[in-house]
Amino acid sequence: MYPSISFPISLSCSLRRPSRDEATLMQKNDAQLVVDYLIDGDEAALEKLINRYLKLIYNFVYRLVGSAHEAEDITQDAFVKAWKNLKSYRGSEPFKPWLLKIARNTAIDWMRKRKHLAFSALEDKEGKNILIATVTDPEPLPHEMMSHMEDAQFLENLLKKLSPAFREVLLLHYGEHLTFDEIGKILKKPLDTVKSQHRRALAALKKIIDAPKSR
Repeated sequence: MYPSISFPISLSCSLRRPSRDEATLMQKNDAQLVVDYLIDGDEAALEKLINRYLKLIYNFVYRLVGSAHEAEDITQDAFVKAWKNLKSYRGSEPFKPWLLKIARNTAIDWMRKRKHLAFSALEDKEGKNILIATVTDPEPLPHEMMSHMEDAQFLENLLKKLSPAFREVLLLHYGEHLTFDEIGKILKKPLDTVKSQHRRALAALKKIIDAPKSR
């Protein structure tokens, strides 16, 4: 069950057939809904925007932190932060990566506070890491493994065995289908660093998959 999002405004959800006005809202893109809410104060536009991304954000956070209860709290917090910062959203940019960035940062803050996430001391403010930059590409992954990367259950089972850094880049790329450039903006890391992190994550997955075979 997905969390309900509470703001200091009135929002309601219904399973009834959408009215003509609601049907019009459903056809609007994210940027138009943001404008309708910020300029016209249209709460229905905000409600539509929330419902459009609630499941996606919750699933992303849940796979990142591994706890349904905590994922609900983080998702709630992420949407409240997004609501408070809607004025900073630029309509010329895709809304989904903007929202995922807020959700990711909210989850990372949560994990930091609980000391569940270790950050490398070798990573600078720009996200560059000497070790990552010098790591050579792993051997190409088997075609059959790559085909399984689109399998949600397969990926979810393996994610639990990976570090948060590897987990998030795989979730964003394969789960949310973001480009490496979009992921770099979310993680605030150079494109080459994201690509290297992705390659290392795949290598880690390959090692996990091959482990039973070597026994």
